[in-house]
Amino acid sequence: MTININVGPESKSESDRLERAVSLSPSILAGPGRTLPPGYIHLGVAKEIAPTLREFQIDPDPIIREVGLDPRLFDDGANVIPHVALGRLLTLSVARTKCPYFGLLVGRRATILSLGLVGRLMQQSETVGAAMQALVSNLSVQNRGAVPSLIVSGDLALFTFSVYQPEARSADQIADGSLAVAVNALRALCGVDWNPVEVLLPRVTPVDLEPYRRHFRAPVRFNQESATIVFSARDLDIRIAGADPVMRALLEERIHQMKSSQGSEFSDDIRRLLRTRLTRTRCSAEDIAELLTMHRRTLSRRLKDSGMGYRAIANEVRFEIARQLLQDTEVPLGQIAAALGYSEASAFTRAFRRWSGQTPTAWRADGRVG
Repeated sequence: MTININVGPESKSESDRLERAVSLSPSILAGPGRTLPPGYIHLGVAKEIAPTLREFQIDPDPIIREVGLDPRLFDDGANVIPHVALGRLLTLSVARTKCPYFGLLVGRRATILSLGLVGRLMQQSETVGAAMQALVSNLSVQNRGAVPSLIVSGDLALFTFSVYQPEARSADQIADGSLAVAVNALRALCGVDWNPVEVLLPRVTPVDLEPYRRHFRAPVRFNQESATIVFSARDLDIRIAGADPVMRALLEERIHQMKSSQGSEFSDDIRRLLRTRLTRTRCSAEDIAELLTMHRRTLSRRLKDSGMGYRAIANEVRFEIARQLLQDTEVPLGQIAAALGYSEASAFTRAFRRWSGQTPTAWRADGRVG
């Protein structure tokens, strides 16, 4: 994918990508050893979309077919769909239910077992910290459209979930659902009375705050730069009752086999890495090469073999972050520019115009109209 294209709220390139992707999905059925290509996800949490639609007295099958998927895929959470189809399905679900927090309702229904083998590994981990690290390190076997990260800052731990696939739709709904199930998972590990310190969401403030307060049981801040659960770092030391080291070893080996057979594209690995780092630290090619313990020239050669250079991938990820924040939040342009490493808003505006053919202000206005 090249970055120098005109991309509006509903671009032709997105439509073409969706058409190509969903045409493959009916044949990608359940199987724990199945290779997961970049841009695809195991249904997992998304399996809860169908029953959530039924709660609104809406038949999910026509909506699922409208995005080019076979409703029978939703019978098994191990089945695989394109991440772009998930975004399209959530967009339609919000429109049909007229519920702006539909993604939250989907995630609220999901459990730690919705995370498949990774969720089972979390249950068998020795401590909550080890469980969260297992999630961060291994979610790619379940989801190749988004990436989690965990940072400890003083007395606080910050778990962040970020969509990194280009032109993803309903990133705000995906963020809502992902943090909702992450809180469910933490309560499964820490106890049902566990609560975060606060929750940050990259979306506009909804009219009805009660569903968020009721589920998270903590202050929720909207119009943030990331989807983040903030909790006490001491919680990472909580030991998990009933964890079985033998079962843990078996699950770790199985996941290792899956990751080894995944055949991950190197450019996708870099894209995932950048998505978790671009808004909080330096991310030059030299920095990434050092992080991967390889020479800068080796990084360039491997990316060249995959068909993209480092600068193109970094700009693609910057554009995706900017696109999500412009479309889903009211974060000021200057703050977005600073988050992406630009010294001033004018430099960000010039870059965004190169990527999309529009200024950020015009693009945001078009998105609001759409």
